[in-house]
Amino acid sequence: MTESTILRPSRRSLLKAAGGLAGAAALPMPFIRGARAAGQTQLAISLRSLTNPYHADFAKGGQNFAKSVGMPIEVLVTEGNSEKGIADVRALIAKSNGNIVLCIDPNDSPDARVIVEDITKAGGQVVTIWNKPADLHPWDFGNHYVAHILFDGVFYGKLMADTLFETMGGSGGIVGLGGIFSNVPAIERKAGMQQALDASGGKVKLLDFQVANWTAPEAFKITQAWMTRFGDQIKGIWAANDEMASGALEALRAEGLNGKIPVSGIDGTAVAVAAVKSGEMSGTVDWDPLWVGGMGLSIAYNTRIGKIDIEKEPHLHREFYGTGVPVTAKNIDKFLESKKNPAPIDFNDFWGRVQAQMRYI
Repeated sequence: MTESTILRPSRRSLLKAAGGLAGAAALPMPFIRGARAAGQTQLAISLRSLTNPYHADFAKGGQNFAKSVGMPIEVLVTEGNSEKGIADVRALIAKSNGNIVLCIDPNDSPDARVIVEDITKAGGQVVTIWNKPADLHPWDFGNHYVAHILFDGVFYGKLMADTLFETMGGSGGIVGLGGIFSNVPAIERKAGMQQALDASGGKVKLLDFQVANWTAPEAFKITQAWMTRFGDQIKGIWAANDEMASGALEALRAEGLNGKIPVSGIDGTAVAVAAVKSGEMSGTVDWDPLWVGGMGLSIAYNTRIGKIDIEKEPHLHREFYGTGVPVTAKNIDKFLESKKNPAPIDFNDFWGRVQAQMRYI
């Protein structure tokens, strides 16, 4: 059994016991508002934190889809708290009488099972992003659990590690910053980093690996401690997301080491892309979170209204990897040019960015 398949019954019981008393967290920025007409489907998107640039754009993608169909949307913020995330979803299910379409990035993998079961029982539709247990599949829930979307963390984790190693000159010591332990992307990206280390034949060595829970402040503190502990043994810093990479960069800047010790990240945030351009970061991967948030809602909504008969779709369309875009010194100028006038997202092109069916490590 892999790490991503482990479920702790006591945690699941705790999560399922979380009451639906907490109100849905309203987004403190100009997202679509207004009273929901009687019988109107409630669109909703749930994410961890709006201070994370990736999640902010993920939420904006949901806003863009809601605008395209002229409907209100609720944005739920878990603040990294699984119990709050589940309670907020339950409150919105009750408020909408089950007439709900949800796109959610669960705070933790076990959360997905609870939410999927609740949405199914209520008769709504849900698309999960990034996190779910390996034995939880959309096709086991009729048309209620519509799809699961993520990106190949092993592939891109290895790619960014390889890019970092190349920037370092192919040898030396690195340190690694990881996401939440039971979080699928964190598990997969770390596995990819390890593959790159193994492929280096010992030329690149991992000095230490610590979990910074996807956040810049924790990454900043950990990186400061590493610089004291390892000094000039550190030739590169691998981070499982751009938020942690930015924290590491701030620690390096405080010591005048930015641009001297390369950092790699993942998520394609504006801060990270700028750091690739300046030479402070070796690379990142752009997921286009505007597409992720908007398309997650679009697939779920169009299933609800019958435009998609999801139960007739192949498994490839129900658990799939989206297409990421690596951003490195080799293509940074071309990437920036493409972002100046991006083509609008076609929310009816449901499967256009499907790269492959999800696999399990």
